[in-house]
Amino acid sequence: MPGPVQSIERAAAILRLLAQGSGRLGLSEIANSLGLARGTAHGILRTLQLVGFVEQDEATGKYQLGAALLHLGTSYLDVNELRSRAINWADALAARSGEAVRIGTHLQGKLLVVHHVFRPDDTLQTLDVGMLLPMHATAMGKVLLAYDANAAAAVPDGDLEQFSRRTIRTTRELTRALSGIREVGWAADVEETTVGEASVAAPIRGYGGLVVGAMGISGPVERICDPHNRPRLDLVTFVRDAARAVSRDLGAPRW
Repeated sequence: MPGPVQSIERAAAILRLLAQGSGRLGLSEIANSLGLARGTAHGILRTLQLVGFVEQDEATGKYQLGAALLHLGTSYLDVNELRSRAINWADALAARSGEAVRIGTHLQGKLLVVHHVFRPDDTLQTLDVGMLLPMHATAMGKVLLAYDANAAAAVPDGDLEQFSRRTIRTTRELTRALSGIREVGWAADVEETTVGEASVAAPIRGYGGLVVGAMGISGPVERICDPHNRPRLDLVTFVRDAARAVSRDLGAPRW
C-alpha cells in the first residue's frame, strides 16, 4: 500500500494550526510552528488559497481559514445536528405510522438520505442512508424544491428524467406542483419513482424558519393511500407533526 502524501499532511497541519488560537498567522509564524521552509509553507498556502480553504488579509498579509472550508464544516455540522435532533422523532413516527421513515437534505441537485428508520416489522429491508435520490420524483425532494431556492435552481430546464409514467415530466409541471406544496405544507409521491410505492413528506425548519431538510414515510401504495390513491390524511398528520417537532428542537419558530 502507498504511504501518506507528505504535501497533504502538511496542508492539513496548516489548517489545524489556523483553526487554533486567533486563526490569523503570518508566513513566518506558520513555517516556524511546523518546521517548514518558508518557500514550502508559502507554496502550500498559495494552493490552499486558490481552492478557497485559506484567505490572506491584504492589510497584514496574515492567513486565516477561508470561506470554502468553513462552509464545508458548517454543512457537516448541519447534517449531523439534523440527524441527531431527528432520531427520537423518527423512531416515534415509524412506530406511529407503521412505515419506514427517512430524513433527507439537498446535495448537489439530489436528495441525500441522512437517516433511515426501518418499518417496524420483520420484513427484509435495506438501509438507505447515503443514497442519492431524484428531487423531482420523491416527496422529500419536492418538499426541498418547494422551499429551498438553491435546490430549485439546480433543476435543469426542459424535460425531466422519467422513472415511471407518473413522474413529473417538465419544469412547468414541477413549478405548478411546488406551488401546491407550499399551499398545503406537505408533499406526496405516488408511484413517481417506483411502481407500487408511495411516500409523504414535510419540511424540517431551523432557526428563522429556514428549511434545512425533509422528513417522510414510504411504503406500498395500498398502505400509504386511500382507495382513490390519495395519501391518507392520518399519515399526513403524523408526518407533519413529527417534522414540526424536529423543527422546534432545531430552534424554528412555531407555525
